Amino acid sequence: MILLEAAIAIYLTINAAAFLAYYSDKRSARRSAWRTPEKTLLVMALLGPFGALFAMRLFRHKTQKGKFRLVPLFLCLHIVLAVAFVLTLT
Repeated sequence: MILLEAAIAIYLTINAAAFLAYYSDKRSARRSAWRTPEKTLLVMALLGPFGALFAMRLFRHKTQKGKFRLVPLFLCLHIVLAVAFVLTLT
């Protein structure tokens, strides 16, 4: 059970990092400062789609870019994997 708790903590941390990456990039865009590469943001979204999608909606950031329309699909993938994992536990 400790392993599961650690995995959940790591997952939450990754999602928080994705949220912060999108926030930071939006802030940089407003200031015309150095931006986070899109590839980095997409990898963060693949690993932490909850945080990335929440930040995209909250800050209205990268919502019109074609590549970033994959983020909801990443979220669906994570949900399917989580359901499959839970079903294997029972």
